[in-house]
Amino acid sequence: MLKNLISKKLSIPLLVLVITLLFSTTIISCYKAPVTGRNQFIILSQAQENEMGLTAFKQVLKDEKISNNQSYNDAVTRVGQRIAAVSHTQGYDWDFKVIDDDEQINAFALPGGKVAVYTGILPVAQTDAGLATVMAHEVAHVAARHGGERVSTGVLAQLGAVGIGAAMGGSDPYVYEAVMQAYGLGANVGVLLPFGRSQESEADRIGLIYMAKAGYDPREAVGFWERMNAASEGKSAPPEFLSTHPGYQTRINNLKMWLPEAMTYYNSASKAPNNKITN
Repeated sequence: MLKNLISKKLSIPLLVLVITLLFSTTIISCYKAPVTGRNQFIILSQAQENEMGLTAFKQVLKDEKISNNQSYNDAVTRVGQRIAAVSHTQGYDWDFKVIDDDEQINAFALPGGKVAVYTGILPVAQTDAGLATVMAHEVAHVAARHGGERVSTGVLAQLGAVGIGAAMGGSDPYVYEAVMQAYGLGANVGVLLPFGRSQESEADRIGLIYMAKAGYDPREAVGFWERMNAASEGKSAPPEFLSTHPGYQTRINNLKMWLPEAMTYYNSASKAPNNKITN
């Protein structure tokens, strides 16, 4: 998306301003993802990242129908808050929404703690523990700052040829608009910057730990993905939730490999009720 923005709308002076945002406030930093300890390069500040996430969330919710199903809303909020409470996040204003679309077997997360779940995935979840698999995965994306990481690497990839030294002294508002467009804000969730497969696998591992710490049996994650596999049978394409995700069997194999670690947290956690999710 930023490539098109640069080629059609941005002059070289404005490109210089984009880099100014990224470098003038000395926000370049190495960040370690929780649980995995993977080194990340994130060039946005936490505040900037969260502001973009909030703006995107508001726009998406304007374009979507919010569910008034009290059972669904209660389940998503109940499970989401319990998982967020054990995550590696501080000072986040968590907001969990249910979007009324039974055709979408999907969920997404945005920086700052904004999470939405489509009604189509709830029958697959079946119980709080199944839903915890989804919610913990999305909370993990937020905790690991995967959105900011994708924006950072994307911006650098497009602007790497521009001299950094010439970037000093620009004006932040222009830069902010450019980065906002690079993030795909103002568009529907289908064109928001997608996570890569490595980030998806990382969110699976972090999420497995989070659901275990929150008192949900991590072994239920395997059953959830087996049901996701069954839900996709006979379809020409996998659910949108899997568009950039690892294959089913790879995912299940990884979860089984990580289960011993997760079980150590679950065995010492205060167990969560495993309510059945009803329509």
